[in-house]
Amino acid sequence: MNEKLYGSKENGMKVLLLNIFLFFLSIVGAICGGVILDNERLIPLGVILIVVSMIWWVVGIIIFNGLKVIKPQEALVLTLFGKYVGTIRKEGFYFVNPFCSTVNPAAKTKLNQSGDVKAGEKVATGTIEPGGNKISLKIMTLNNNRQKINDCLGNPIEIGIAVMWRVVDTAKAVFNVDNYKEYLSLQCDSALRNVVKIYPYDVSPNVDTTGDGLADDGSLRGSSEVVAARIKEEIQQKVSEAGLEVIEARITYLAYAPEIAAVMLQRQQASAIIDARKMIVDGAVGMVEMALERLSTNNVVTLDDERKAAMVSNLLVVLCGNHDAQPVVNSGSLY
Repeated sequence: MNEKLYGSKENGMKVLLLNIFLFFLSIVGAICGGVILDNERLIPLGVILIVVSMIWWVVGIIIFNGLKVIKPQEALVLTLFGKYVGTIRKEGFYFVNPFCSTVNPAAKTKLNQSGDVKAGEKVATGTIEPGGNKISLKIMTLNNNRQKINDCLGNPIEIGIAVMWRVVDTAKAVFNVDNYKEYLSLQCDSALRNVVKIYPYDVSPNVDTTGDGLADDGSLRGSSEVVAARIKEEIQQKVSEAGLEVIEARITYLAYAPEIAAVMLQRQQASAIIDARKMIVDGAVGMVEMALERLSTNNVVTLDDERKAAMVSNLLVVLCGNHDAQPVVNSGSLY
């Protein structure tokens, strides 16, 4: 089912003023009818005035039900005796068929998103204030709860995303799914799980995240933009039939699950220590080579292989040690 615009002009103010004027006339007519009843010859006329006035009171109340106010970036889906008759998308004051009813199955659904939950209010599914049958066309931000998911290596991680979305086809949103807000939330959780299980948390060898059969450097921590784009595409494919457009998806939280966080921290610390040691050793070897070369070039001292080995050993101990070296002064001869 595709959206169609309801053929109604912005004549709500005219109908409102005319209805109020006719209400005033009906009151005057009822009063005049009561006065005329005192005259026996004009009793039928008085009865007619009173009956017409009472009938108009009922009709006037029904006409008031057809007045609709639409704010900017709002839409109203109308049905007449169960049949979809159109959607009003433009802001204004309208008069529609009084027997038309507005439809929005997600009006009473509260999600953890802008426009649904006020500051400090508990997130839940429940009833909100009346008049919520209007569909918001604004860009909304859905922030689902964090999920615990295993990455491609089986490590449990906790991840959360924020999805920016909006309604683009009100007819599909209302009639193609039972509740488009809950449908979007469910599809976000499903897409997040499907994408996250393809990637490791950190870069790992022999892992293919692109599906081309070749190992790459993709990871949740290092390729967050790519992961977010794949999550957005996955969600969009699922919610297109619900008349929703996903504008952007962002990862808002990413961490190892508490049960393995300490172990993974130790692993990262060990990896960092090893990398630091490699850098220290590379620098120390370069400094030793430079020292031996400078001593030989400047003819400061001539050392045989045994003395060179001892000097190299001492310099490496000093440069690679964790603590400051304790100097030893040789007051004797060189040998």
